[in-house]
Amino acid sequence: MNPKVDMYVSKAKKWREEYEKLRLIVLDCQLTEELKWGVPCYALEKRNIVLIHGFKEYCALLFFKGALLKDAKGILITQTENVQAARQIRFTNVQEIVKMQAVLKSYIREAIAVEKAGLQVPFKETAEFTIPEEFQHKLNEIPALKTAFDALTPGRQRAYLLHFSAAKQSKTRESRVEKSVQKILDGKGLDDQ
Repeated sequence: MNPKVDMYVSKAKKWREEYEKLRLIVLDCQLTEELKWGVPCYALEKRNIVLIHGFKEYCALLFFKGALLKDAKGILITQTENVQAARQIRFTNVQEIVKMQAVLKSYIREAIAVEKAGLQVPFKETAEFTIPEEFQHKLNEIPALKTAFDALTPGRQRAYLLHFSAAKQSKTRESRVEKSVQKILDGKGLDDQ
């Protein structure tokens, strides 16, 4: 048990009992416990397998390569439509976790086997993402912007495209594009400082 995770669980205002139970289940599967991204994360030889996190309506066990699991019980959930690899199992109370303990361990063991086999989730290519019309106009208007955008890592490109596309109104998409032009020209990702 990692003392940083001890602190995290002890300070939890919501889901404390659920975190404690999930933690014991995961640790019983011989994974290394760390605190990453501010939440308990469990790894096999420094390769992330699962993490425990909580939201307002539920807490969850997230499988980093959940898309590769068989999901025999049909319980894995894709958090949002844009998530390609990770899958969650969600809980609203500790009794659900207790009832599913054996199933959870079998899913964790399968996730460990996927990692040991070196399997990778096939990600969509950046070219498969839609370029919003407002961004395409800007790319056509400023050739240096297209050059800078093409030089970004695929992950940074996808983040921008998803950010622009998420806006429902054209005016909002235009505003997001305008605010991002200089960052792209500077070679920075959406969340880079």
